[in-house]
Amino acid sequence: MIIRTDETFDIDTPSGGMRLHVFRPAVEGRFPGVVLFSEIYQLTAPIRRLAAMVAGQGYVVAVPEVYHEYEPKGTVLAYDKAGTDRGNVLKYTKPLAGYDHDARAAISWLVNECPACSGRVGTLGVCLGGHLAFRAAFDPRVQAAACFYATDIHSSSLGEGKHDDTLDRLVEIGGEVMMVWGRQDPHVPFAGRQMIRERMEQAGLRYEWHEFNAQHAFLRDEGPRYDPALFLGCMELVRALFHRALT
Repeated sequence: MIIRTDETFDIDTPSGGMRLHVFRPAVEGRFPGVVLFSEIYQLTAPIRRLAAMVAGQGYVVAVPEVYHEYEPKGTVLAYDKAGTDRGNVLKYTKPLAGYDHDARAAISWLVNECPACSGRVGTLGVCLGGHLAFRAAFDPRVQAAACFYATDIHSSSLGEGKHDDTLDRLVEIGGEVMMVWGRQDPHVPFAGRQMIRERMEQAGLRYEWHEFNAQHAFLRDEGPRYDPALFLGCMELVRALFHRALT
């Protein structure tokens, strides 16, 4: 499906304006919406290609700039030490409430203001974005969340003060959740993954769970950790989840 990838919309949040980058089918119609949460680097070229891949399956994909309070609109951090250090500093500088109201604002824009969106919404995220996609599912409007190698859930360390309440709020998730991990990911060890799954079981969530022999950021199609075959397989998992939950 041919898509548009050139649209941006600046929306209001309690902590200031936030830019959404929107990818959508070029044909007329109404399509389910997906909020795609990026890594700590914001809208890099691999994130753009991931958004385009999902949009091409028939979805309106909105990618928020997660650090809009701290960086000028359009800022993309580099995949180098300076960019990584800056992204990690901001991850623990931003208040947890800021991440949450950003997610609600992006969902509200898709549901209420985007004419191409059918009103059904899912979330997708990688790394930091995997955690944000998971937390966004606290919103009852989210029917499905696809979370890849989500950081900081097992350690409850997202946001200012490094003390999030994600695991304490699992019963608020009403939609279906997909968790995908790399077994060789040093950021989320085996014990951390097991603890997350046990807590999800205790909360009675509807979820699917996938672990692969892969490293952190195996979907990022730049650098030595990229696994192209696994990328294609995971996109099929995303397609199946969103088709089931959103269409």
